[in-house]
Amino acid sequence: MHAAAESRVEVGLSLPNRAMLFGALTWPQMLSMAAVAEQSESVGSLWVGDSVIAKPRPESVVLLSAFASRTTRLKLGPACMASFNLRHPIVFAAQWATLDVISNGRTILAACIGGPTGPGAGAGAYQTELRAMGFEFSQRVGRMEEGIAILRRLWTEDRVTHQGRYYRFEGVHIEPRPVQQPCPPVWIASSPNPALIGEPRFHHALERVARLADGWMTALLRPEEFAQRWRIIQDLAVDAGRDPETLTSAQHIMLNINDDERTARTEAKVFLDTYYDADFSEEELSRWGIFGSPQRCADALQDFINAGCQVPIVRLASWNPLGQLAVCVEAVLPKLTTRTAV
Repeated sequence: MHAAAESRVEVGLSLPNRAMLFGALTWPQMLSMAAVAEQSESVGSLWVGDSVIAKPRPESVVLLSAFASRTTRLKLGPACMASFNLRHPIVFAAQWATLDVISNGRTILAACIGGPTGPGAGAGAYQTELRAMGFEFSQRVGRMEEGIAILRRLWTEDRVTHQGRYYRFEGVHIEPRPVQQPCPPVWIASSPNPALIGEPRFHHALERVARLADGWMTALLRPEEFAQRWRIIQDLAVDAGRDPETLTSAQHIMLNINDDERTARTEAKVFLDTYYDADFSEEELSRWGIFGSPQRCADALQDFINAGCQVPIVRLASWNPLGQLAVCVEAVLPKLTTRTAV
């Protein structure tokens, strides 16, 4: 029998870049948050949100490039890249390879199909975004799958000719090549609605991760739901002839730390309603985040880790993100552990 030893978990810090548009965060403050994360032994990655028209914010690749020049060890990525399908894969392959070079091989690309699919906050804006870019809503999945395949070919092959459904080109070669070989990791962000369980769309969303991705990012799940979906993805990876141990799992989680849980929840709701131009219900808020004392936040994050989440990615839903980050790295993150055999 092997004894089990506890080791520290490295979490991701998601910077709320959209908050720069409504005065909750400035660019110098974002740089300060990145510096705190870089110095913290508990933070292993830095993430920014992504959208172009539907949910405007400072552009993600430009931001990540800036953070690449200000950090030396943190992994860097979008949480998640909702605009992936809006970016031509040849141009984007060159941009991402350059970012990987600038960061010395620290990028993680988390692609997704985009915004909401039904009624609710953001759905209309996302439809407008697709129309403005000349894309059909029904093309989202196909464009993402084809785009991921093209990126990997452009990063590894000398002259690429591609004749696909959405993209066609001949003899394309890009330089520089990414530092990470053969390719930077490509995750897929997927959070199919729990109401779709049992429907083909639900299965296909998880199967896509198992078949194509190096990792899975999700949100809005409770720990038991996370564990269930992660087991499904791992089983589907085996069915696809892949080793599930090579896949990474992550959940994007909102956090507000305050000994008064009601105050924490109230501030988080005001912040998130403003951030997403929404009106979150108590149920939605509970799915989206963790609110309360440092111990309460640590315990709830630990529940996700115990459910199989390898990279909890936290965003501080607060009008004082620097103050919250200081409490987070001092009183929350050091409490988190994972179990590894020794």
